[in-house]
Amino acid sequence: MLAGLFLAVGLVLSSMLATTTWLKVKNSQFITAKGSTRKNVKSYLVIWKGSFTTEAPTLLEAQQKLKADAVKVGNFLAANSVTNRVFKPIAIEELKSSIKDADGWRQERTTGYRLTQAVRVESPDVDRLAQLDTTPLVEQGVLFTTDPPQFLYTKVAEEKIEMLADATKDARARAEQIAAQGSRSIANLHDAEMGVFQITPSHETDTSSGGENDTSSLDKTITAVVTATFLLK
Repeated sequence: MLAGLFLAVGLVLSSMLATTTWLKVKNSQFITAKGSTRKNVKSYLVIWKGSFTTEAPTLLEAQQKLKADAVKVGNFLAANSVTNRVFKPIAIEELKSSIKDADGWRQERTTGYRLTQAVRVESPDVDRLAQLDTTPLVEQGVLFTTDPPQFLYTKVAEEKIEMLADATKDARARAEQIAAQGSRSIANLHDAEMGVFQITPSHETDTSSGGENDTSSLDKTITAVVTATFLLK
């Protein structure tokens, strides 16, 4: 009896919800629905960054070593067909240590210099730079480190019009399904509001109110959302 009572209550609530939806659609002149579309794309641009460091007791020695390493880095990149490289200004760090003098006071003195230079590459050759292995530089004695590459999709503006049209079509299809619940049909589009574009790694669904713009993955998914209001007939 108790199970039958719960079943009866559930059926009544479902009936009430359907009736409420039917009445809202039946008595309204407008209906609003949200539509979306997705497109899988591949990054068109990569930003690759690395840096190399030398240390020496004197500034001149450190500069000479860094200059030699810069030649090795340039040759390595050229051998991998990376030509549009930009070497950044050299950062100089003075190395210090403290020692006690004859009176027991600690004195700080310069023990050497550490020089660091960064190199930046911006290229449409995303596959080559995504797989670039800098091990040969390390084997040549260059203390070289790299940052994770940044992969950019640069054609979002070109995709917007088509994707917004597809998202609006999806919103209309959803609105037609809802309108049918009230024995109504869709007339004209009254207004539409574009949501922010989300560019996320493929197979991921993280979004934000300000829009995602992933730079960590080579393959991405663009999502466009439109909230559309239609006149009922």
